Amino acid sequence: MIRNCIFVFLFSFSFASCEKDITIKLDPTSTDLVVDASIENDKYPMVVLSKSLAYFSQLSTAALSASYVHGAYVTINNGSITGQLREDSTKDDSTGLVVYYYTFDPTYSGPKFRGAFNTAYNLEIQVGNNTYTASTTIPSLAKYIDSLWWVNAPSAADSAFVNLKARVVDPPGYGNYTRYYTSVNDGPYYPGLTSVFDDQITDGTIYTVTVDKGVNRNFPINVNDYSFFNKGDSVVVKLADIDKATYDFWRTMEYNYQSVGNPFSTPTVVISNISNGALGYFGGYAAQYKGLLIPY
Repeated sequence: MIRNCIFVFLFSFSFASCEKDITIKLDPTSTDLVVDASIENDKYPMVVLSKSLAYFSQLSTAALSASYVHGAYVTINNGSITGQLREDSTKDDSTGLVVYYYTFDPTYSGPKFRGAFNTAYNLEIQVGNNTYTASTTIPSLAKYIDSLWWVNAPSAADSAFVNLKARVVDPPGYGNYTRYYTSVNDGPYYPGLTSVFDDQITDGTIYTVTVDKGVNRNFPINVNDYSFFNKGDSVVVKLADIDKATYDFWRTMEYNYQSVGNPFSTPTVVISNISNGALGYFGGYAAQYKGLLIPY
């Protein structure tokens, strides 16, 4: 599975005055490197490189396609092996966009490796004369899903809607950060609208939680029923233990997602772990998968 995260920030506003119009001159924005990099247990690393777009630029498939960074020199180290990632591409069926990414090419004869639990990784990216670095860890598989089941959605207008429930085990000891995704009927894995959690409240407990359906942020989200699954769905939940830096990136990123267009929200800086002023993150995922067939 190729994970593609394209961060699009949309913000519109208007000023009304009974006296005069106000013209605001915006300062030119710099073009920064945007890094979406991850490594998961038993999988090769995946790195997507792009250039940031101007805040009020016109978004289109052509503009997004032109934003990808090609010809970068990308290496990753697991403490004993350093391998070079090669550029490849795939088509995103939901948008028609060709996605470019760096990974271990199947034909690459040099050293390469898959992600492993309790292992630290160092990423280095060279674009032109600039070098960017980042580090992450795939932690142990600490917090896990014990079981899944479903119940009829009590407040849904459609009787085919159901809520997915999970029994989650959180071992003693603070610092178990997680991110979750769902896949429906063998489709892509999409993260939840709020997908990352810490264990400040749940530490050392076994608890039940409602699992909202993951969302594709490339399309509008119906806030009334986005979270429900349907009878007949085959669902897989991916729950991944992550380190603090990965948690902080997605926590602040998702807060910004939810604040777009809200004039009363507090601005939040998205916390990156990439050096040299680049945007984005490099994250490690200790993932488990749990499936459930919801009968008609």
